[in-house]
Amino acid sequence: MILGGFYKASNLLKCSGASWRILRRKMSADSSSLTLREQQDGIRRIILNNPEKRNALSLSMLESLRENLLTDSHSDDLRVIIISARGPVFSAGHDLKELTTARGRDYHSRVFQTCSEVMTLIQDIPVPVIAMVNGVATAAGCQLVASCDIAIATDKSTFATPGVNVGLFCSTPGVAIGRAVPRKVAMEMLLTGRPVSAQDALLHGLVSKVVLEEQLEQETLAVARRVCESSRPVVALGKAVFHRQMTLGRDAAYASAAAAMLENLTLRDGQEGIRAFLEKRKPVWSNTDAVDTNTH
Repeated sequence: MILGGFYKASNLLKCSGASWRILRRKMSADSSSLTLREQQDGIRRIILNNPEKRNALSLSMLESLRENLLTDSHSDDLRVIIISARGPVFSAGHDLKELTTARGRDYHSRVFQTCSEVMTLIQDIPVPVIAMVNGVATAAGCQLVASCDIAIATDKSTFATPGVNVGLFCSTPGVAIGRAVPRKVAMEMLLTGRPVSAQDALLHGLVSKVVLEEQLEQETLAVARRVCESSRPVVALGKAVFHRQMTLGRDAAYASAAAAMLENLTLRDGQEGIRAFLEKRKPVWSNTDAVDTNTH
């Protein structure tokens, strides 16, 4: 089974802007953590919290981010994750101080292995992950944006892979970026290190939407809440199948997607959605991976 028994029923309440402001004050009270995590009404907020170091993805930051992604990732209460950052830089990528020869090859290997784990985890966990970007995202920071399922950015945000300019080609960021934008766009970014504007990032598919700074949180939460309105197991199935078929050839991708649609039809929520549409009413999701007893 694609779903693997993830979900049970969970009723979500709409969270107001005021309640999120209260949560932000609570999160900002702990300024020592590299990442901050808070969750309300199915929406988890993970905030990169090291603006003094441009939210560099140090090994400690990556480990903290990995923990915040993994914690209760199969919980009934979790429906969507938003990753954002404090300060004018979303993330400047790896901490270059950790990549000198003084640290040694084993340490460097841990950095890149942990980074790869975080990036693949974002796509492997059963809930959608949204990047909420307000500022600069470079190198592995740009990789983080490209790895998310959805990315919403302000019009002042910029994206770049400038590693080539300091003698360290952005090879691992290129994995995610090369799967998000056309090949020649990715190569120009990687070979020149020049920043890409938010509008160009939107044009090439690196981000999903560009908004004014004052609209960023409202727009991001609107997308997150819309995800919360759908059946949890159906969303999980859809996300898993989409990422899987993207790695396959055309014919294999169609075979994989068709098998998933057949499985989707066996779900209680799959049949409930169809019945609700035919009966012209809102569906009542069970939010479980239970099989509909009327399907054969």
